Amino acid sequence: MSEAEQDPPSSGAAHTEPPEPAGSKPPTTTPSASAEEIVDPLAKAQADLAELKDRYLRLAADYDNFRKRSRRDVDEGEKKARESLLKDLLPVFDNLERAASSAADAIDAKSVGDGVRMVLRQFIDTLDRVGIQRVVSKGAAFDPMVHEAIQHLETDEAPPGAIIAEAMAGYKMGDRLVRAAMVVVAKAPPAPAVGEDTEAS
Repeated sequence: MSEAEQDPPSSGAAHTEPPEPAGSKPPTTTPSASAEEIVDPLAKAQADLAELKDRYLRLAADYDNFRKRSRRDVDEGEKKARESLLKDLLPVFDNLERAASSAADAIDAKSVGDGVRMVLRQFIDTLDRVGIQRVVSKGAAFDPMVHEAIQHLETDEAPPGAIIAEAMAGYKMGDRLVRAAMVVVAKAPPAPAVGEDTEAS
């Protein structure tokens, strides 16, 4: 027996692993996901829905408060406007009341008439001061935007379509009509029939 056959391999010799079978893959390990990384889609959707609902309810409450506050502001503005107009008209009413009281004992009708006309002038000035103007009627051309015709009268004294009388005054505030004037409008008299005999002079 030879020397090579008798000597066992030394402990320092390299140890060779047997080759792996073809087609085999080394096992892979997947790290486990932490609790924070696991998200339940249904729970997330429910949380988002709850947040949106809360936002909607807050927005609806804010809008309702804004609507109520705006309504209060409008009502307060209208109330102040009425109070301001009343303060302007009260002196006119006071003078009218005095004129009516003195008219009962007055002997001179002219003085009573002068007093009433003075109060009327004060009333017109007060309306003008608060931005209310009387609609121009008598002598003006009929305007359906500010006039309401209650009668058409045949006449030669005014051109057709002209206002010859005012039954009730109209008023406007700026460009807005408060009340239309009721008026009588002129129209041309009928033309004489053709061939109509005329009286001999």
